Amino acid sequence: MEFRARVEDTCTAAEAFVNLYYEMVDKKRQMLIKQYQEKATLVWNGNVVSGQEAVKEFFEMLPPSEFQVTVFDCQPVHEQVTQGQTTMLIMTHGSVKLGAKERRKFNQNFLLTAEETPTWRVWRITSDCLRFQDWAS
Repeated sequence: MEFRARVEDTCTAAEAFVNLYYEMVDKKRQMLIKQYQEKATLVWNGNVVSGQEAVKEFFEMLPPSEFQVTVFDCQPVHEQVTQGQTTMLIMTHGSVKLGAKERRKFNQNFLLTAEETPTWRVWRITSDCLRFQDWAS
């Protein structure tokens, strides 16, 4: 696939992923773990969680959330870097309200890899890093 087509394909997949991911975090958290690979890593504001089961437990202990994504960007990752694995990087920015706490700004970066067969492609999170952008304690 030529690079321009890969970029367009990535943008379409990234938009669908962003909409699905934040809806799941806010409303269907029990289904969220299906978005993560078995050995995925989550870094939440500096706290590292590794493995699908640990990520699931982390999200179960979070208070209810209300994410609002202001903007996102994405790009395909060159296959030389990923040893031929179809991969994309997604960056989001917005605000989140966790439980009764004040709304906070955040940036979040996802590295997704494709699980593919000749007839379908599913994107799974390999790495997820969220960082609050204010200095509130």
